[in-house]
Amino acid sequence: MGSEPLTLGFDTSAAHCAAALLSGGRVLAARAEEMGRGQAERLMPLLEEVLAEGGAAWRDLDRIGVGIGPGNFTGIRISVAAARGMALSLDISAFGISTFDVIRALGEDGTPAVPAPRGMVHVLGAGAVPALIPASDVSDPVGPPPPSEMARMIALLARDVPADAPPPAPLYVRPADAAPARDVPPVILDDA
Repeated sequence: MGSEPLTLGFDTSAAHCAAALLSGGRVLAARAEEMGRGQAERLMPLLEEVLAEGGAAWRDLDRIGVGIGPGNFTGIRISVAAARGMALSLDISAFGISTFDVIRALGEDGTPAVPAPRGMVHVLGAGAVPALIPASDVSDPVGPPPPSEMARMIALLARDVPADAPPPAPLYVRPADAAPARDVPPVILDDA
């Protein structure tokens, strides 16, 4: 590979699975697939395809950038867990890039607004605190780019994150819809 660092960026925070491989700022390969389900099964094969298309192997990577949301709870967990595991096994750094970071980096005027279910959007509220509000309350919304551009921007932004930045963590704006079981836990019998 060349002297430019290789950065792999990927995202599964919405109804897609997207990845891009950059050498410095140049895109070597990028892929995106729309999908409502199946990101967990498709992510690793997609990443391997992007690496192969870019003429790289896992050991060639210098950094990983991963989309941390806001977005789909399960999708975010899939990509963040994959990035942290890869970084650990490859002994390289992984960095989380929010969808808000990507929208701002694209330089469009307006309010970064990430679509959410039920007519809502995720926005950055006062003090840069993420909030979930009705889409109708945002007068100048700017949404995320197409998935392949999202992956490219995640890799591009991760390339410049300081090396001592913390590992990626999900950006959840609201708690998960799941609730703990209300059943009484079973009694554990002692073998004695």
